[in-house]
Amino acid sequence: MAEGRVVHTADRTLSGRQLASLLTPPPEGRFGYRELARAVREALLDGRVALRLRLPAERELAQVLEVSRTTVTGAYDLLRESGYAHSRRGAGTWTALPDGQAPTALGLYPEATDEVIDLALASPQAPRELAEALAEAAAELPRFAGAPGYHPYGLPELRAAVAERYTARGLPTRPEQILVTTGAQQALSLVLAQFGRPGDRVLAENPSYTNALDAMRGRGMRVTPVPVTESGWDTGLVDAALRQTAPRLAYLIPDFHNPTGRLMPREQGRELARAARATGTWLVVDETLTEMALDVPPPAPFAAAAGAGAGEQIVSVGSLSKSCWGGLRVGWVRASARVVTELTRTRVTADLSGSVLDQLVAVALMRRLEPILHARVEELRRRREALGLALARHLPEWRWSVPPGGMCLWIDLGRPVATQLAARALRHGVRVEGGARFGVDPGTHEHRLRIPYTLPEEVYEKAAERLAAALEGAPGRFSDPALPEWVA
Repeated sequence: MAEGRVVHTADRTLSGRQLASLLTPPPEGRFGYRELARAVREALLDGRVALRLRLPAERELAQVLEVSRTTVTGAYDLLRESGYAHSRRGAGTWTALPDGQAPTALGLYPEATDEVIDLALASPQAPRELAEALAEAAAELPRFAGAPGYHPYGLPELRAAVAERYTARGLPTRPEQILVTTGAQQALSLVLAQFGRPGDRVLAENPSYTNALDAMRGRGMRVTPVPVTESGWDTGLVDAALRQTAPRLAYLIPDFHNPTGRLMPREQGRELARAARATGTWLVVDETLTEMALDVPPPAPFAAAAGAGAGEQIVSVGSLSKSCWGGLRVGWVRASARVVTELTRTRVTADLSGSVLDQLVAVALMRRLEPILHARVEELRRRREALGLALARHLPEWRWSVPPGGMCLWIDLGRPVATQLAARALRHGVRVEGGARFGVDPGTHEHRLRIPYTLPEEVYEKAAERLAAALEGAPGRFSDPALPEWVA
């Protein structure tokens, strides 16, 4: 170990069986020490195994994998030599990343140009019904102009419309259980401010929505990651994380998860809700993508399936950004009336009220929501297919699972080159987000790209051509001198 290195002791331990369940076995079916080291590294970069997590003792892992202890010792040695593990006598071995391996963030939401195709934002265009809604709202506005115009809880008409939508979807809701916010991001920020303090534990999926992770970090909260993989959620790992860390909050995107697109079965949701209740953890459920169901029926609200009592500790956030338009900036919190009152007290310290005009537009759009959603879902299906076909033609080595809903493909590049590719792609006229932007720990998911299918179909052929040119243009197809031969 290099002298002077600051060593951070891990605060959670992975059992041998837990680690074995997260590793991809080699084709020959039995691990050698190089194959085991490679499998651990891949699980770490994929976010299945978190950083600063204590690895199981060598003897324990050897017994679980049915290999010799020498095999595990050799694998751990390789991980330490390459920077993917640290050890200290008496403290064990825990996961790490090589010095300097971290994502390079692109600029936040740069102005769109005709030259650059933006594949970073998962944000659709406004529906055609927006013009009608604007006209209807303008006609309604004079009725409100004689009052001060401050509605800290939200316009009563909009609170009622959102409550009616929840009720129709299977979760009986009263208007006093709704707080209208300036988008779902403000809703999440209010919940974090109300229930979390700097230093508190918050459990989050890995990967997850990058702006939510940034909000947690910005409040000085300590994020405990749980993996979301191609197979979805591992209830046992989530339950173990809850019991070991007893986080104050847990942030979940169970419906068409951003960025993987996975859909959590409701029985699994009930198990997680019960586990969270047992540890006193508030569940913050992000439902902004819930109604973007492309291949399955729209799921019922998470809180509706949580079971008696468990729903009391669930706070749901949503918005019209995906179903209608991000430029409207209308979101909400659905919780108990008491929690809504507490959140509103917090809200008025920074934002007295949302725009009355925007909320009137939202009311008008809610009346037209069914045809809007029908058109949106059909549009996304076509665009998802167009993106997939274009990528298959120009980048056949890339792999992905077609999600049953949501707005993005979670692309497996096959090698940890996403940050380099994102930088090079921008010079080729395509803006993309590397997977590291969605990881709880910097440097993970470097073999992933998130590509939304929210642009017109004809755009994707040109975008795929440019991505292929960017990939081909790198010397040695992104040769990485920092990677030793055994991980190439």
